[in-house]
Amino acid sequence: MATKSNEQTKPINVGLLGIGTVGGGTFNVLSRNEAEITRRAGRPIRISVVADKNLELAKQVTGGKVRITDDAFAVVTDPDIDIVVELIGGCGIAKELVLKAIANGKHVVTANKALLAVHGNEIFAAASEKGVMVAFEAAVAGGIPIIKALREGLTANRIQWIAGIINGTTNFILSEMRDKGLAFDVALKEAQRLGYAEADPTFDIEGVDAAHKITILSALAFGIPMQFDKAHVEGISQLDADDIKYAEQLGYRIKLLGITRRREMDGKAGIELRVHPTLIPTKRLIANVEGAMNAVLVQGDAVGATLYYGKGAGAEPTASAVIADLVDVTRMHTADPEHRVPHLAFQPGAVEDTPILPLSEVETSYYLRLRVEDRPGVLADIARILADQQISIDAMIQREPAEGESQTDIIMLTHITREKNIDAAIVKIEALPVVKKKVIRLRMEELG
Repeated sequence: MATKSNEQTKPINVGLLGIGTVGGGTFNVLSRNEAEITRRAGRPIRISVVADKNLELAKQVTGGKVRITDDAFAVVTDPDIDIVVELIGGCGIAKELVLKAIANGKHVVTANKALLAVHGNEIFAAASEKGVMVAFEAAVAGGIPIIKALREGLTANRIQWIAGIINGTTNFILSEMRDKGLAFDVALKEAQRLGYAEADPTFDIEGVDAAHKITILSALAFGIPMQFDKAHVEGISQLDADDIKYAEQLGYRIKLLGITRRREMDGKAGIELRVHPTLIPTKRLIANVEGAMNAVLVQGDAVGATLYYGKGAGAEPTASAVIADLVDVTRMHTADPEHRVPHLAFQPGAVEDTPILPLSEVETSYYLRLRVEDRPGVLADIARILADQQISIDAMIQREPAEGESQTDIIMLTHITREKNIDAAIVKIEALPVVKKKVIRLRMEELG
């Protein structure tokens, strides 16, 4: 029986950059489950140095058991460090540190979705060149192992589409708006009070965070480069509680979804990449994901639909993903780089530059809410405009006007059409004298 060399049994030394929420969680889970993790990895994994500007916090979290520094660059150049865990966030100093770590032959584990979505192509190219790994399970959906599912578990499949609730803050706000009938601003304040939303929640509520994540999932699913700048990004700050209520009456629930879909158009392949509030049939499992939970639905040609559900944020759920990456890197540390799972699931030379489709070419169904004068012939005029754009109506509600009022709401659900067709129809509908406000338009996905 072959025996392991000293190289294969000595501890793997980890340099941890950032000891905030996730860094602290990683330190605690790694300490608590040390024996179990060692049994899985085949050798001990030890955080030997922590870099953070807040030295007092670092001492408090680590209990003085490891070396502490405020110089992160000293960690990424330290010859004794095998793996660098980057938990600083953002695209500034974090990018410099990750590239420096790679240049110094270190493997990297990161939870930084913004960095990968914007600069991933450059980072993965540098890592391939140097023969090191960059692992990023924690960058999407916290503790849910969705990266591993796409890179490994679903390898046999031609992925057709992915739809994900991948931002817990917005899902919590939408749940509060639906359950309690709250306005967006009130629900946001409640999310901030409970710690689900940041003091400046812009990245979450405007869909940017979800767009970073769906960009990463799209690259993994379809073997394309990261193309965050091509994503359509729309948040929930303009969403009206009335539309949540009307959607419920029609059998739908509104969620902020990240969606990416493979499409054949005019004989050419294209990819849809978009984030926006979306109506989903209430009977779908993903429509019933409430509070700050995350869920990702993946449709493969062989396996059909698979759903991944769990906590998308928090100290220990995210730490779970960081440590899973540490174990993976430790197992493959001495392997020939060509025998490792490729960073983006496809071999680097096989990545295709399939274009991201402009929003005008997206195909889906639509929810339209129109504020109109309550008089005969209005519905016929609107139906005629839709028919002229080859848009057919699937369902409709016309509200009775309140007593003494001469205006009412008409809510329509359309069959599948192209975005440019609905755009053209809305322009004509808003030009009708009987239409009193801008048309509210939301996209719908059956996810069947």
